[in-house]
Amino acid sequence: MIRVLLADDHPLVRQGLRAVFATTSDIEVAGEAGDGAEAVRSTVRLSPDVVVMDLQMPGLHGTEATRQILDRKPGTTVLVLTMFEDDDAVFAAMQAGATGYLVKGADGADIIAAVRAAAAGQPVFGAALAGRLRRWFASPPPRDTPFPQLTERELQILDHLAAGMSNTEIGRQLHLSAKTIANNVSTILTKLRVSQRTQAIVQAREAGLGRLGRRTDPDP
Repeated sequence: MIRVLLADDHPLVRQGLRAVFATTSDIEVAGEAGDGAEAVRSTVRLSPDVVVMDLQMPGLHGTEATRQILDRKPGTTVLVLTMFEDDDAVFAAMQAGATGYLVKGADGADIIAAVRAAAAGQPVFGAALAGRLRRWFASPPPRDTPFPQLTERELQILDHLAAGMSNTEIGRQLHLSAKTIANNVSTILTKLRVSQRTQAIVQAREAGLGRLGRRTDPDP
């Protein structure tokens, strides 16, 4: 029996997935979580085989939740749930240790097959991400570019972070919401393989970023 944890902030999505898995004899829903932190706690408590993880979660972003889950429960498989709104965030989740991804609204049979494959240790890649990975490996970024793993937007946000700006200030500068900035910061931390904002700032400043009006005491 494959035990699954559903981590999504939309109850209707969780309800739909639960109904899909109810049609099988080898998959059971062990629990649900409505935010990233709850997903981590529930994984530790319930020890599911597979966590179906939405990325855009309130509080703790799905990418960081994935990293924490695999740190605390290394044998767990995380399957990302996405609408293809941000391929970079999906790629970051893969770097955090996710096995693959599902598309919201995918056919029930495909979802069941993806969970079974993930539980068996097989990677699950959709066409969009597979194409992105092919392009990334075919045209790697220049080696002299600081933090080539970051997108242009992420590098821009990191530059502002290194200058000591808060999420609200960065959002005001870039005409983005503070939540969007926070989600990008979480992705940046994953790609830089650090857990704290201050660690990312140190790396950025060592690379020469953060010179646009740097403040002496950056906000945490």
